[in-house]
Amino acid sequence: MEENKNQIQHKKNFRSGDVVSISLAHLAHDIYSSFLAPILPLIVEKLGISLSLAGMLSVIQRIPSLFNPFIGILADNFKVRYFVIFAPAITTISMSLIGLAPSYLILAILLFIAGLSSTMFHVPSPVMIRHISGNKLGKGMSFFMVGGELARTLGPLIIVAAVTHWGLDGTYKLIPFGLIASAILFFKLRNIDLREDFQKEKVHVSYTSTFKKFLPTFLILGMIIFFRGAMKSALTLYLSVYLTDKGNSLWFAGIALSVIQFAGVIGTFTAGTFSDRIGRRTAMVIITAASPVLMWIFLHSEGILTFPILVLTGFFLVAPGPVMLAIVQELDTEHRAFVNGIYMTISFGLSSLMLLLVGFLSDKFGMDITYLISSFVALLAIPFALMLPKKRKKIFKPD
Repeated sequence: MEENKNQIQHKKNFRSGDVVSISLAHLAHDIYSSFLAPILPLIVEKLGISLSLAGMLSVIQRIPSLFNPFIGILADNFKVRYFVIFAPAITTISMSLIGLAPSYLILAILLFIAGLSSTMFHVPSPVMIRHISGNKLGKGMSFFMVGGELARTLGPLIIVAAVTHWGLDGTYKLIPFGLIASAILFFKLRNIDLREDFQKEKVHVSYTSTFKKFLPTFLILGMIIFFRGAMKSALTLYLSVYLTDKGNSLWFAGIALSVIQFAGVIGTFTAGTFSDRIGRRTAMVIITAASPVLMWIFLHSEGILTFPILVLTGFFLVAPGPVMLAIVQELDTEHRAFVNGIYMTISFGLSSLMLLLVGFLSDKFGMDITYLISSFVALLAIPFALMLPKKRKKIFKPD
């Protein structure tokens, strides 16, 4: 009896050591997966491609996200920790070779492989976080997302420094660092065993029924992602191109990208934890209302004044991530990895569509007009944030 009570309490506890380990895996993986955007101006120049084709590269990297539901089914039935352990090594090798790519085709293949390994990592890892976060799911998702956002802060600085010292063809020299990190992660994560937790969640409901049941939630989240997608693409993938086109150096653009991503780290950590207290819907309404206003202010800022605005913009730009993941993981279902796979497919698919649209509009009308349009389109996400179900607030005692 006492043993059962201890097991129940263990499941309710926030297992900080395991949460940090998986968050570090997210950090290691996403440092390398974030290499494309900072050196996009150099790739455009080297291969002589348009912004539309440049945007297609990121879409190619995201195409494997279409397999997310199938990866989710696999993760529901196998040892998910091995997906998380080995994916960073594959991404490390693929993304470190993009500077060497002699043609658009080779570059596309490398990015597709990196996207496939990214899918293998991102589908099961939030499910692992759910199982080890106890009754502080928002906090757990914040830790996890901080790993990814911190990676997108460090990644631009690392790849720009590598290109500065070794040239675009020397990015392969970053491979050993990623492999060492992956080896360390293997020893940290291999003992996180969730088989017992997964086995207790016996699967009785079909995947089709699960999809139909939560379709309204997927649609609402999808619309939020869609209308915010242009703004997010403009302020991440295309930011270096936008700033260098205005006469700024690659270093200035790289630092600006890192600033907005670092601010995103703070926003990500705050949003998930805060949503545990004020509710998911309230948090999403605040975020979706603030982001487009801040982007509009950024478009009218110049020089050093750009950075304070980027800090505020970045704070709200990626804040929906942990909140949405918490919403998905709180759904009453036996197929958590599958449901997360559906959400990731919708997220990457709609984001890719808007990413292509931003590239097309930038080629046709210029980046200034496109950025302005993106800020206004993002306002359309607010009504959908208001449509999210209102959850009872959960107040937790400090650790």
